[in-house]
Formats: sequence, structure tokens, C-alpha cells
Amino acid sequence: MNSLNKTARMAGFLYLVYMVITIPADALGRSLFIVFGDAATTARNIMAFEWRFRIGITGDLVSAVFFLLAAWALYVLLKSVNKDLALLFLLLNLGGVAVYSINLLNQFAAVLLLSGAGYLKVFQADQLQALAMFFLTLHKNGYWIAQIFFGAWLFPLGYLVFKSGFLPRILGILLMASCVTWTTTSLLYLLHVPGYTALTYISFPLGLIAELGLTLWLLIMGAKEQKPA
Repeated sequence: MNSLNKTARMAGFLYLVYMVITIPADALGRSLFIVFGDAATTARNIMAFEWRFRIGITGDLVSAVFFLLAAWALYVLLKSVNKDLALLFLLLNLGGVAVYSINLLNQFAAVLLLSGAGYLKVFQADQLQALAMFFLTLHKNGYWIAQIFFGAWLFPLGYLVFKSGFLPRILGILLMASCVTWTTTSLLYLLHVPGYTALTYISFPLGLIAELGLTLWLLIMGAKEQKPA
């Protein structure tokens, strides 16, 4: 019982660290400086605050590591319920982390194109800005590809939380519902369906409630019973 509680609280701690890092990293690395459709303004923003842009990218990478560690801790916690499903959500998380991390090279590419390095003098300034915007747009699409994995992993995770007997069933239901809404949002974006953003008014808050709720429960309450229901 003591070991189960330690594992639960470790999973909650790692999940919380991931959340604490990823929110400011996103604000520093993307949202604050990138103006899609305006390559010149975006280039000026990035070059004026290059160090903050790089900190945002680095923060994304660090948060990805903690997200994978949180998934591993959840695997250790829930494998007694169903080892195959626990392995499934761990692999889906790993796939998402891999795509998410490699995709950050597109943001580094934008910084390099705007760096003013001598070997880039064969290009005009507006060409470099356009190329930088291309890589930033490519990053945005890669981000949503990663979200397919990050949405899908929530269903087996939610199912095991629901069946565990030592975690609240309502959290399992919320996680499975979040899987459906978040994966659908990602697919609609990739299919370029008009008005897809309307679904984010459901998927964003639902995902926050489900994942933050699980995080806080694990961190504060731990796991109440050893045997699954």
C-alpha cells in the first residue's frame, strides 16, 4: 500500500511538473511572437527576443521529457489492472513525445534562417522571412499531428483509471471523453474543416479538468486500495 501511494504521488508530481513547464514554454516559444500570415512582423519579433524564443523551445523539450516520465509512472501504477492496456497508453504517449520533440526542429530552422549567418546572404531578406514562416507553419501542423497521439493515449489511460478501484471512476470517464474531443479536434484541424475551433471550447476545458483532476488526485490523495475492482 505504501509503495502504491508513492507511485501514485510520483506520477502526480511528474504530471504537475510537465504542466507547470509546458504552459509558459508555449507562451514564450509560440503564442507571443508568431503572427501567421505576417512573415515580416514575425521575423522582427523572433529576432528582437531570440533568447526568449529559444527558452520556449527548450522548455517544450523539457516538458516533453516530464510528460513521458509521468506516463511511465502511470504505467507502473496501472499495469496491475491490465498490463497490455497500460503498455498501449505508454507507447501512444511515447509516439506523441517523439513527434512533438522532432517537430521542434522546425522552430529552430526558423531561428537559423533569421540569424543573419553569412551563408544565407544568397537569399533576399523577404525570402528568408517567407522560409521562416514556412517552417513555423510546418511546426504548427506537426504540433497537431502529435496531438493525435496525445489524445489517443487518454482512452486506455481513462479506462484503466475507471477500472482500477483505487482512483475515482469519474476521472476515468472524463479522460475517455477528453480522448474523443481532443482527437476529433486534431483531426478536424488536419483535414482543414472550417469552424473546427468551435470544438476547442469543449475539448480544451474538458482536457484541463480531466488531466489536472487526475494530477491533483494522484499528488494529494494517492491511491486508496491495492487491489483493482
